[in-house]
Parts: sequence; C-alpha cells; structure tokens
Amino acid sequence: MFDKTAGSYVIEGLKEWNVSHLFGMPGDSINEFVEELRKQQAIRFIQIRHEETGALAASAYSKLTGRIGVCMSIAGPGAVHLLNGLYDARKDKTPVLAIVGQVEHSKVGTDTFQELKLEAMFDDVAVYNRQVQNADQLPDMLNQAIRTAYAEKGPAVLSVSDDLFSTKIKREKALTSSEYSSPRIVPASEELRNAGKLIDAAEKPVILAGKGAKDASCELLTFSEKIKAPIILTLPAKGIVPDSHPHNLGQLGQLGTKPSAEAVKDADLLILAGTSYPYRDYLPDDTPAIQLDIDPKAIGKYYPVTLGIAGDMKPGIGWLAENVSVKDDSFLKKYIEQRAVWQRQLQKETDKVTEALQPQQVVAEVQKIIGPSDVVSLDVGSVTIWAARYLQLSGQPFVLSSWLATMGCGLPGGIAAKLAFPERQVIVLAGDGGFSMGMQDFATAVKYKLPMMIVVFNNQKIQLIEDEQDKAGNVPSQVEIADIDYAAFAIACGGEGHTARTRAELQDALAKARESKKPVVVNAYIEDVSSI
Repeated sequence: MFDKTAGSYVIEGLKEWNVSHLFGMPGDSINEFVEELRKQQAIRFIQIRHEETGALAASAYSKLTGRIGVCMSIAGPGAVHLLNGLYDARKDKTPVLAIVGQVEHSKVGTDTFQELKLEAMFDDVAVYNRQVQNADQLPDMLNQAIRTAYAEKGPAVLSVSDDLFSTKIKREKALTSSEYSSPRIVPASEELRNAGKLIDAAEKPVILAGKGAKDASCELLTFSEKIKAPIILTLPAKGIVPDSHPHNLGQLGQLGTKPSAEAVKDADLLILAGTSYPYRDYLPDDTPAIQLDIDPKAIGKYYPVTLGIAGDMKPGIGWLAENVSVKDDSFLKKYIEQRAVWQRQLQKETDKVTEALQPQQVVAEVQKIIGPSDVVSLDVGSVTIWAARYLQLSGQPFVLSSWLATMGCGLPGGIAAKLAFPERQVIVLAGDGGFSMGMQDFATAVKYKLPMMIVVFNNQKIQLIEDEQDKAGNVPSQVEIADIDYAAFAIACGGEGHTARTRAELQDALAKARESKKPVVVNAYIEDVSSI
C-alpha cells in the first residue's frame, strides 16, 4: 500500500460516511487539513465568518437531514467559538462531528501560542472527545468519533495537531469501518398491554408528543382518532401533525395555547410520546401518565410517570392504535370547540387594522407565502412565541434551537437548510436581537449563492427579556438595542434588502423576496407588543 497522508484518509473516511458539507474557517492549526480539502471536490467546504455559525449550522443540518453535520476550527479561539453550537447539538440530541486543530504535536503541553486543554474544554459537551496522539490513529479514530455521534446522538470532537494531517502513513490493516447500523427497538409486549389497560380505563386522555414521534405521525393521528384524545405538540415537533388538524391544540407552556393548558389540567391520563417535556409547572400535579421514548434514561426524568415504555414510536404507537378500545368523543369535542374559539381570537388579532405593524400580522403575511415544501428556520426570542402561536405548519421541515434556546440560531439554520434542500424555499424568522448576534454570516449565504428569505422582526429591543423582567415585578432594564438598517446591511453584503413599516409594504417585500435569486432580508418594523 502506498504511503498517503493521514489527512487524505480523513477525507476518504468522510466520503464513506456520506459527508457532503463541512463548515469552518482556515487557520494555522488546521491548514494542513484545509490543504487536503482543497485537493478534492466531493466535500464542499463552507467558509463561515464565525465558528459559532459553523457549529450551529452543522447542528441544524443534522436536525433537518438525520445525517451527521460536520464543522471544524483552529485551536484556541476557534475551538472556544464552537462550544455554543456543539451544546445545541448535545441538548437537542443530534449527531455532529467537530474536527478541531491543535498546536504542533511536539509542542502540546508547553502552553504555546493558542494552546488550550481541548479535551478538558469539550469534556462536558461531547459524547466522544479524544486528542489524536499520532497520525496512524487518525483514520480509525475518525470512524469511532462518527459512529459514537450517531449512536449517542450528540457531538463528537476529534482534536488533531495540524502536522499530523500531513504525516504520511501506511494503513495495511484497517481496525474500523464506516459501517453503522441503527438499532430498531420494539417495545415490550407486556408494557404495551399494561398501557392499553390504562388507556381503556381513562375517560379524558391527552397526548403530549415531541420530535421523537416525528416518524410516527400517521400512527399518532390514528391513535388520537381511536381514543378521541387531543394532541399537544412540543415546539420542536410543530408540524408533525398539521396545525390545522382539529385534534391539534397547539403548544404547551409560555408559548402555548389556552386550550392546551386547560386540556392538560383536565386530563385523567397523560400520554407522553417521544418527548421529555421539562417545564413541570405546566404539567399536572399528579395525573397518571404513560411515557414512550426510545431513550430509557428519558422516562420519568421530568414527570413521575405511572408506566414507561422504551422503544421506537412507530411500532409502539401503532400497536396501541390497533389494540385499545374506541372511546366516547365528548372530551375531545369540548377541546375542539375551545380550539375553534382560540383560533377565531388569533384570527381577530391578525386581521385588526393598526397603524404600525404588529408581530402577529407579520407571521400572518409570511403564512400566505409559505409553500408545502418550504423550510422554516426559527430564531429564539419573542419571535419564537409569535411563530408558535400564529404560524401554521403542515409537515414542512422546521428547525430551531429548542433545549439550549440560543439566540442567533436562525441564520445558521437557514444556511444549513438551503444546503440540505437546495431546490426549496428557505424562510428564516428572527428578531432583531437574534439576527444581529450573527448577522455577519449573511455574507456567507451571499458568497455561496444560497437564496433565502430572512424576516427580521425589528422592535429595537430584547422583547422577551423585557416581558420576563416585567412579569417578575422588576423594572425592565438593559433591553433596548440600537436600530440597524438591516435592509441596507443586506444590500451592502451583496444580497437584497427591503424595509416594511406597513402591511402593504410587507406584502410587497415578501413577494419580491419569494422571487429573488439572492439571499434577502426583510426588515419589518413592528409595534412594541408584549409576547406574554
């Protein structure tokens, strides 16, 4: 076997794992790997302006596709910048690989320029976290890292001194391969039968479903129709049951609906399907509960469930849908009627004529131009609440930072979405606070010709924090932010920008953005309206 560089084996390994994109920025402790990337065409290198964007985009890419997202950085400051995106992947349980450069291997431990203790720094966030000691290890450690990321649904970090990438090695006997088999876990029959008994005995069951039920949406609806149970979805699961479906009461909690809150309080059985809903204050005090989850560690973690069922959602929910008894629909009808009242109230709010744009009106206008195959990337802040309440999805891919809830995730999610689904329209909904945290990477979308629509809800403040301060009885403080002409910024980056202060201007801007072949920012000035 001919001598080849360890870095070339890494490229081959990434190809074998079907990696098509890698987010990063070159630098002196990763340049030898960048040289290997330069020599090939199969893996597209996306040069971002900030490593946090790269890690958040890798996480979003994984959430949208189910395939591993890959990012890279130099040692020291670049590695530090990755942490936020890697924690997002860890909290939202999605596989990501971070290839992190390190100082020359002969200088590791000498406290040289930009050296940090990378393994110590990534210890809490990574499901796999190793420093490569010599070049011969690199190909097999890459396979171990990616396999662990898939198996444990989280970020794997491979720290590599840059000189090791250019070291020539012979690989006569491979220790590992890129083969990965995802387990399929069928729930235990006894647990399903016991769950069936609890469901048959209940008169007012309610289903709270999360993103873990994404692949079982048909079974979930069949089950709901069989037992006449309202469905409440966590925000990451929004759209897996169409928001327009009469059984769907919306979300729960601070960003939820009144019918959802009342149904949960009224229920005599709570069925948690693919969710570890963490907000205990919004759940019943002592209602019996069944929890189905692929992860046994998640069962009973945030609510004292009566019965836990570990396994895949599709066979579990499917079995229950076939084997439980048909129920009376009086409980369900009660909340379908309440849902209709709630929807009429929301419609009244979006239809009212106001001098200044209101956030719910912006969502309503966006709703008009969303297509069935569009992708929505949602940032964090009051915009999250407006989208949860007013945006109606019916299976469109939808991505956000749910457990970490980091502001600034909208644009990286949009970049990832356009790379994952280049033929689809991508719509980013962001507040001015969230967008301005990482807006420099709008230039990245322009550079790589990734047309997308970014709607900025501009009220010159961190609205959600102001609302929280006020609700706590404090005087709102330090929440105002300086206005930026985001439309002019977009044009300066080489994209398109439109400003909207009225509903008519917004309609015109969205129509132009929909047809544009460039990334577009719609700077929508909105009235100061509390989101709580």
